[in-house]
Order: sequence, then structure tokens, then C-alpha cells
Amino acid sequence: MIYWNSFADFLHMGGYGFYVWGSFGVTALIMTLEPILVARNRKTTIARLKRQLRAESRTPTE
Repeated sequence: MIYWNSFADFLHMGGYGFYVWGSFGVTALIMTLEPILVARNRKTTIARLKRQLRAESRTPTE
């Protein structure tokens, strides 16, 4: 078990705090943005497919 003398020691992580907390921050950011971007891309893809279907249905067939 690892023990720290103070909260500042915990944040510092023996000199590796920047890398540890930075990686946690980047991971949290990616895990937050990913579902938002997927939902937005899904909406735009569905809208594009609907437009394409309408355009194809308006074209006279031979």
C-alpha cells in the first residue's frame, strides 16, 4: 500500500503527477467527447441518407 504524507504529495506522485493526472484528464476528455461526436455523426449521416433517398426517388427511372 502506498501512503502519502499530504494531499500535495499525492498530487505530485513522486514527480510523475503531471503525466499521471494528464493521462487521466486526456482519457476523461476523450470518453466525454466520443459519445457526443458519435451521436452528431449519426444524425448527419441519417440526414444525408434521407436527402439521397429523396433525390433518387425524384429522378425519373428508365
